[in-house]
Amino acid sequence: MLRLYDFLPSGNGYKVRLLLHQLAIPFERIELDIMRGETRTQEFLAKNPNGRIPLLELADGTCLAESNAILWYLAEGTPFLPTDRLARAHVLQWMFFEQYSHEPNIATSRFWLTHLELTEERRAGLAQKRPLGHAALAVMESHLATRDYFIGAYSIADVALYAYTHVAPEGGFDLSSYPAINAWLGRVRAQPRHIPITHG
Repeated sequence: MLRLYDFLPSGNGYKVRLLLHQLAIPFERIELDIMRGETRTQEFLAKNPNGRIPLLELADGTCLAESNAILWYLAEGTPFLPTDRLARAHVLQWMFFEQYSHEPNIATSRFWLTHLELTEERRAGLAQKRPLGHAALAVMESHLATRDYFIGAYSIADVALYAYTHVAPEGGFDLSSYPAINAWLGRVRAQPRHIPITHG
């Protein structure tokens, strides 16, 4: 059986959890509290030297890190990842966008506000991240204004971007001025076997 090393509030962990549920793949979830250094133990670092969750451990003991790489691995051969060459490249395009333009601003802001003391340095950091996060949301809004999902059909591109977008208000991002994003969030929530981020 697959083992998922996870931290329940993590959007990156949620991506993998959500896809596993939607694919009806059984797995054992192992909660690691990143706030208490549980991903920095010798035992866990032997599995992932980068000391981060999520981490997927396969039945043979092979470990796969990085949330979007795990999504790609799980989605291969399923409707969540197209077979067309260009469509697959578009999936990757949005997954890279999520990690480089979206997550560093929206997810980081959420983490600072929900898990850490708001120091002056972090307040200054939030002020820098706010316009960058809204710039990423604007790109998404423009793209979704003319389509239901990021590459046409629901895919892991949507899973990757949904994870932190739907909790963006926890990071101080008001989504009320993004009608296309809000409609898309509703469509993702309506997908079969959807689970909330709080579901283990």
